[in-house]
Amino acid sequence: MGGGSLVAGKVGYAVSCVLAAALLAVSGVAYHFVNLSQQIGGGIDLGSGPMIGAQNVLVMGLESRTDYQGHTLSAGLLAAMHAGSVYGVNNLGVGGQATNTLILVHIFDGGQKAVGFSIPRDDWVTYPQPYDGQSAGKIDQAYGLAYAESLGKTVNTSMSSGQRYLEANQAGQAATVATVEQVTGQKINHFAEVNLAGFYYLAQSFGGITVCLKSVNGGLNLHDANSGFNAVLDGYSMKKGGSQYLHLKAPQALAFVRERDNLPNGDLDRTHRQQAVIDYVIWKLKSDGILGDLRTANNLLGTAKQYIITDAKWNLLDFSTNMRALSGKNLSFYTAPIVGYATIGGQAANQIDIPTIQAVIKEKFTAPAKATKKSAAKSKSAKKAAPIPPASSVTVDVYNGAGVSGLAGNVSQALVAKGYKAGQVTNASAQSQTVTAGTQVFYGKGASANAEKIAKYFGATAKALTSLTAGHVDVLLGTGSTVVPGSLSQSASASASASATAAPTTAGDNGAAGSAVSVAAKARYGVPCVY
Repeated sequence: MGGGSLVAGKVGYAVSCVLAAALLAVSGVAYHFVNLSQQIGGGIDLGSGPMIGAQNVLVMGLESRTDYQGHTLSAGLLAAMHAGSVYGVNNLGVGGQATNTLILVHIFDGGQKAVGFSIPRDDWVTYPQPYDGQSAGKIDQAYGLAYAESLGKTVNTSMSSGQRYLEANQAGQAATVATVEQVTGQKINHFAEVNLAGFYYLAQSFGGITVCLKSVNGGLNLHDANSGFNAVLDGYSMKKGGSQYLHLKAPQALAFVRERDNLPNGDLDRTHRQQAVIDYVIWKLKSDGILGDLRTANNLLGTAKQYIITDAKWNLLDFSTNMRALSGKNLSFYTAPIVGYATIGGQAANQIDIPTIQAVIKEKFTAPAKATKKSAAKSKSAKKAAPIPPASSVTVDVYNGAGVSGLAGNVSQALVAKGYKAGQVTNASAQSQTVTAGTQVFYGKGASANAEKIAKYFGATAKALTSLTAGHVDVLLGTGSTVVPGSLSQSASASASASATAAPTTAGDNGAAGSAVSVAAKARYGVPCVY
């Protein structure tokens, strides 16, 4: 991805808030304006996913300085967005097709509650398949690599330019959906995508965005030359300090969600800004009567029709009926945890542990079970009747499919510390099962209870394997495993056993991925205060 060293090259990551905002806004307005809502689509077909009830929606924001037909944005628009120049886009590689914003939102059955996870764009992953000859890279690169590969295949064909770019975008969508599913372990039912220009114009349609901004590090986060953000010029009082509400017009709204260099945790703090803007849009729709304002609603949907792409079978009218009860106080956002920061292949990247990410997301996306006295009594009785055999009765073999030298040995040591007997510690090629992104746990006769306990450390489900010796458990580390899971390792060192919540270099409660960004019941403008 070119232009990374240029000021304009750092614009990206801008689109998520208004993208997700547009997703929710469009669904709400669509309830009243059926014809326009039916014109939004154009993406790949993800199958017959649910329109109502529990579902997962992926929102994607492209850093692209081109439209969906491959045309470079106008000089005036690029200047207004602080997004470089036409020459830079056409000749210096400024921009690209990276999904610098990815937010996976789970909507619970009934539509009154939702939980979202921002996925940091620098997370280093192994792709489900090679894209444009590249098998691993940052998660935000999957779209652009597949996009470029598609264009390369059709360059000397009789296909029209419009069709070529349609297929390229769809290739990028498919690659991104597959990669996010592999990392999160979640099935994506629907997606919405918007580009850089779409963010800008949607912010205009809303009349700007109101935010609550907290000063930090002597006000360093209040301005940023790269994005063009300047909170003081927008009314922030340095004399007053503290948390202040600002109303940002479209250019500064865009700059607000682009800034990263002066934030305490860079890209990871920026996800909190993105999440706060989504909260504002939900509040705006409900409090200002946009749903009943014909002119505003038509402007919003007209803009959305030009700049938003959704999967082919997503019926926004049906979706809107499921979402109308959602409010900001029932929408919580998190950031997927990272292990730490590293330079990989010459790029600054986030090291991640896929089993940890999957376990964290699964927990937040799972609706609490409705306990009854009868089920509780039955469960209590079952526990008394079938206690878990001692760990010392089970031998655990650990197979390294992760490609991280020494990881199988570290996992084996951690399990021995829990009381299990050490078995084989070797590479995945020594066993018969297929390696996947997530860690797999298998058990032989008599080891099911302990296998389930072990599987929980990895966010997995234990499976019986008839070929295994009785009393044995096999742990097959997946390609996404990079560290010993924090729940298994008791060490807080910065070694390979570091967990997602253990050390300062990890994505614990340090602003990188910590506690939820949620809205108080009576928060002004329906937003939390962020850096």
